[in-house]
Amino acid sequence: MDNFPNDGTPLAGNPLTRAVLEIDEYAAGLGWDQPARLFALVDTAQLRAEEPALAEQLAPGADEDEAPGSYTPVEQDALPSGTALDEFLGTIAWPGAVAGCALTVERLMLPPSAEESVPDGLNSGELADWVAAHPERQEVRMTVAVLRDGARDSALRLREKDAATEVLTGASLVPGLADALAATFEE
Repeated sequence: MDNFPNDGTPLAGNPLTRAVLEIDEYAAGLGWDQPARLFALVDTAQLRAEEPALAEQLAPGADEDEAPGSYTPVEQDALPSGTALDEFLGTIAWPGAVAGCALTVERLMLPPSAEESVPDGLNSGELADWVAAHPERQEVRMTVAVLRDGARDSALRLREKDAATEVLTGASLVPGLADALAATFEE
């Protein structure tokens, strides 16, 4: 069983989690070793009312009576190459029609037990090299979403357990990235 029944709607308890799982499934379909991808989250009912042709392009045949508060992810242009993610996020400003945003990004991570063995005095490049060479490293895809009202959710998918049934979800899985995305809504 996966997170998507026959009609394609993610099995999730709330609309933000459904949007995160939809983005995760989209990214999974593209395979691994992909660049970071940024998405605007727009209220689906508002999108259908204001841009019916666009809504039909983004979700053809979708039920017009969707659950209130559902979100449609709209992928944005590619992130500029050579720019650090945190620097790029600091340049974003969203129009009022955008209810939230999401980002999917791949990273290497280590288990908490490896923290004790990190050598002192490494710069960021040396640390990245050290993590990449560590035998316990894991490749992970993180999908993190935030709304203007502060709500947040995320999904984590390990490359070694690359199945929809193995995706971990939760509001506080990637707090630093969620904080950075939330800052894109600050004025």
